[in-house]
Amino acid sequence: MSAILPPAERLWYKHPIDRVEGTWITIALVWCLILFFMMVGWHIWGKQNLSTETYRTTPEQFMTKAEAVAAKYTVRTETEQNIPVVAPPPGSDVYMLGRLWNFWPILELQKDKTYRLHLTAMDYNHGFSLQPANINIQLVPGFEHVVTVTPNQAGTYSVVCNEFCGIGHHQMVGRIYVK
Repeated sequence: MSAILPPAERLWYKHPIDRVEGTWITIALVWCLILFFMMVGWHIWGKQNLSTETYRTTPEQFMTKAEAVAAKYTVRTETEQNIPVVAPPPGSDVYMLGRLWNFWPILELQKDKTYRLHLTAMDYNHGFSLQPANINIQLVPGFEHVVTVTPNQAGTYSVVCNEFCGIGHHQMVGRIYVK
C-alpha cells in the first residue's frame, strides 16, 4: 500500500477506531469542553472581561448626545484645542468619542461613583485603551459601546488609541480625571 494510492476500502470511516486513537479523541474532547466552560465561567465569576452593551448609531446621533452632555456639564477647557472637561453627576451617562486625532471630551469622574460610559469612533476604527487600568475596547464607527464603570482609585488616567488610524495616530490621546 502507498500513501499516494487511494485506500483499498472506500468506507474507511466504518472501521472500528483503535483504542489509542479513541483515547486521544476522548482526551481532546474533554479538554475542549473544560476550556469552553472555563471561558464562560471566567466571564461570569472571574470579572476578567468587560460586559459591554453595543448599539447601532450614526456619528450625527452620537455627536448630538455627546455635545448636549458636554454643554450641560462642562467645568473648564484644557489643551491647545480647548477640549472641554466634563464633570457629570454620579449615575449619569457620559460620552467620549474618538476621531482623527483626539478623544473628546476630557472626563472628570468621582471616585467610587458609577457612570455609564458611552464610546464610539466618528470616522475610522480607533482603540480605547485606558492606562494604567489596562481596559481595551475597539471603537468602530456606527456602533456605540456602553460600559458601566465605577472608578475606585483617584488619579489621572490616559486614554490612548491602540488601533492604527493614520498619520497622527501617535498624538491620539485623551484623559479621564478621577477625583
